[in-house]
Amino acid sequence: MSDKKVKAKNPAFVILRRELRSYFSGPIGYIVTGLFLVINGLLFFATFFLQNRAELRNFFSLLPILLSFFIPAITMRVFSEEKRVGSIETLMTLPVREIDVVTGKYLAVLVEALVMLAPTLFYVITAEIFGSPDYGPIIGGYLGAIFICAAYSAIGLFCSSITKNQIIAFAVAMAICLALTFVESFLVFLPDGIVKLFSFISASVHFGSISKGILDTRDLLYFVSLTALFFVCTVRAESKNKM
Repeated sequence: MSDKKVKAKNPAFVILRRELRSYFSGPIGYIVTGLFLVINGLLFFATFFLQNRAELRNFFSLLPILLSFFIPAITMRVFSEEKRVGSIETLMTLPVREIDVVTGKYLAVLVEALVMLAPTLFYVITAEIFGSPDYGPIIGGYLGAIFICAAYSAIGLFCSSITKNQIIAFAVAMAICLALTFVESFLVFLPDGIVKLFSFISASVHFGSISKGILDTRDLLYFVSLTALFFVCTVRAESKNKM
């Protein structure tokens, strides 16, 4: 990437395009996407054939759990690999700001996550052919999926920015995402007041609300705040690394 190109175009856009080219030119992107679709397909069609229900309720109920594994798999290499090989230092010497680098990489990861999710729209077609699905929860489910992809992508990106080891980045991101997904389940034996208090930080609770077709500003604010928090933390982490 030359200085001339960075100046001629928005730096974030240049980094976005570079990240997407790198991801889809190798086997990793296709392997992660393939595994995600195989597991989702097995779960969807198991519900479809074994329970004889043409609906996506089970798909959406398990989606936060699957994304807790697969989005960290997408994000683990974004900063960690560049730190390991030393190319991040070269990138940071170019006339770009830390926020441009993080924005470009974050948008690339989010696009990759949404591309991974996009083929599941085939399930909607299947449900329409063999049943009469309620499109309110389906639209809400995919809207919630976009929000949870955005939040988990920011978490994964932050974890990748604080270590050179991809495995550590994956493990920490997965642990955080799973904690946010299951936090309410962990507190099931505590008093209701405490459960309700901590349920606000549960990603699956907010996702579940949106997936029912209910658009509550509290749910939207939760995902926007969670995404913004880890995005800002990533920018600060890269700013410290540049010093």
